[in-house]
Amino acid sequence: MKYLDEFRDGDLARRIADDIARITTRPWAIMEVCGGQTHAIIRHGIDQILPEAIELIHGPGCPVCVTPLEVIDQALAIAARPGVIFCSFGDMLRVPGSGRDLFQVKSEGGDVRVVYSPLDAVQLARAHPDREVVFFGIGFETTAPANALAVHVARQEGLPNFSMLVSHVLVPPAITAIMTAPRNRVQAFLAAGHVCAVMGLRGYPALAERFHVPIVVTGFEPIDVLEGIRCAVRQLEAGEARVENAYARVVSDDGNLVAQRMLAEVFAVSDRTWRGIGAIPASGWRLADAYRDFDAAVRFDVAGIRTAESALCRSGEVLQGALKPNQCPAFGTTCTPRTPLGATMVSGEGACAAYYHYGRFRDPAPVS
Repeated sequence: MKYLDEFRDGDLARRIADDIARITTRPWAIMEVCGGQTHAIIRHGIDQILPEAIELIHGPGCPVCVTPLEVIDQALAIAARPGVIFCSFGDMLRVPGSGRDLFQVKSEGGDVRVVYSPLDAVQLARAHPDREVVFFGIGFETTAPANALAVHVARQEGLPNFSMLVSHVLVPPAITAIMTAPRNRVQAFLAAGHVCAVMGLRGYPALAERFHVPIVVTGFEPIDVLEGIRCAVRQLEAGEARVENAYARVVSDDGNLVAQRMLAEVFAVSDRTWRGIGAIPASGWRLADAYRDFDAAVRFDVAGIRTAESALCRSGEVLQGALKPNQCPAFGTTCTPRTPLGATMVSGEGACAAYYHYGRFRDPAPVS
């Protein structure tokens, strides 16, 4: 299949890995921001064919994983209400809140539905004018345009029974938070290609210059990831720090301008709390004032819900790259996909889920 088979070529992957080994003269720590890239790395064993001097640090780019616990609990409270149709993508249903998840709410009688597009939720609002239809809008810049469009359409059509619980986060502020963290070891970043397909490269050059850190935009297939690593190592070895686009077949400098205009209309930048990480200034979106009538947190008066994370779950350290999943004492024992302590174990992009499903149990040894 074009744009798939050629980016999974094992011989080419080995040649790129050998070239990375040839040009590497000292240890380097590179963070892949996106959880999709983490799964590609672990699934295909990319980290195992790289030279030992190259360490890949798993970043916070899993939208499910960084959705705050309090927002999960807000979703659970709304979904349990009579007369509500609560719509979500399937990857949110097993994410644990303080005491249960959306699957449990559904089993107790809540009308929780998996949809494949936020516009499916808009259609449900049209079809059920006597019910409140709520869509759980989470994610990075990648999913935000479709969510913005759904709210825009609902307002345009005058659907008073549609609302959205919004928990959108932004990549550039997260990079700032990582680089200014006391325990930071990251020397280069692999930026998420799908985010940049929407937003373009703006925002990243200032970060590369401020922190003197290479930022390489790349994709999600093995060859994409390896090429991104090779570009990052070349910059590091040369003492360079710039934004490089290694995913030009998808990403342009300007991104999707139509999507950006929709985002600017429907959303406004706001401070956000990231699950396991904490508050990051100007790191998310909320509904703009003109669209606040569609804010489910306000409509259902759940914005005041506050919660505390499990003391046993160390997913915050995993999301910050301070801890490998299999270094957590709970990994694979008290925390499994069937009994998750945190979202990183159940999300399709979670680092803990990747390590569990692809058998990374023994190396390295757990730390206290």
